[in-house]
Amino acid sequence: MSTEAQRAPVPPGPAVPPPAPSPTGAPSAPPAGDLPPQAPGTRPADPPPRATLPADPPPVETTARLRVVPPTGPAAPPPPATRRRPVGAVDLTPRPGAAPAPPGAYYAYAETPVETTTRLRPVKTRHPARTAAAAACVVLGLGLIGGAVTGSWLTGRSAAEPGDDDAYTVGRSVWHSVPVDTLFPRTLKGDGAGPGATDRTWTRLAVAPDSGCAAGLDPLLLKTLRPVGCARMVRATYTDATSSSVTTVGLVLTEGDAAKMSALSTRFTDQRLDARADLMPRTYPAEGTVAAGFGDGQRASWTVHVLTEVPAVVFAVSGFADGRPVAEPQPAAAAMAAGATTTPALAGLGHEAKGVADRVERTLRRTVTDLVEKPE
Repeated sequence: MSTEAQRAPVPPGPAVPPPAPSPTGAPSAPPAGDLPPQAPGTRPADPPPRATLPADPPPVETTARLRVVPPTGPAAPPPPATRRRPVGAVDLTPRPGAAPAPPGAYYAYAETPVETTTRLRPVKTRHPARTAAAAACVVLGLGLIGGAVTGSWLTGRSAAEPGDDDAYTVGRSVWHSVPVDTLFPRTLKGDGAGPGATDRTWTRLAVAPDSGCAAGLDPLLLKTLRPVGCARMVRATYTDATSSSVTTVGLVLTEGDAAKMSALSTRFTDQRLDARADLMPRTYPAEGTVAAGFGDGQRASWTVHVLTEVPAVVFAVSGFADGRPVAEPQPAAAAMAAGATTTPALAGLGHEAKGVADRVERTLRRTVTDLVEKPE
């Protein structure tokens, strides 16, 4: 439609009869939905303004925590696991067979972590016997340590210092750990060792191979030394400066401890076993020397000494170098006594046996002491 058509006057409508007067004389209101008549060519009046209501206040944001309402009805079994959900996912679907939730109810299911941890290795139950054995070992170890500390305190000697056990251990193995020239020097000096305190010098003729005690001891003497045992025996034969006498000296290295050696020494002293002719040690005749004829029948004097600080028994036996027999052998202590007139005493054979044995014994003591006190 054009603008001119819109602006053309509206033709008057059919005449509307005036409203019938009301019983009160006031004009009645027009029928509902009818508009009051307008003059031709006039613009319809605007409708009266509508009353405005006050605006609603803006909504207030709340952060009230929703209360979890447990579902009613019997508990349904958890849904079967079909697949693994991502970490932190929450399954909000109702469980199968669950009763419908009341209006306004909210459900929140617990998260099901999908992380897995390494399966722990099962630990075996400790056996009571093992526990008791471990406890006993601990108690025993503490007791040993305490005993060692107490023993060191009582003796006034620390564990680092050498003791009797060291001397016995070293002395028992000295026969193969020390050169033969150390145990049996080629020359022995005997200042004041002869009759009347005269000087003596002895030269080594031969060294016997190390052996057991049966080769160098009579059966009865071997039986007497049985309580301490015989680990090894070493011997050598010497002659004096004039080659008129010969002497065999030996070391019996025992297996006994300090207590057994002390008991054996006491027995020899109390029972005077060192003076018995049936306990006289044997000789070592060296072939090709002046001692070649030095046998059992040529034994004239002897000595036997049991040591207590070293596991050893030192012995020596002397005789004439020309092989003459001696009818009545005499112990060295008796042959060295003042006023003795026996053949061994007059020939000084008691001094020979005692002098050679003492020098070898001193060498043994000094060697063991040096080995024990040797710094690491």
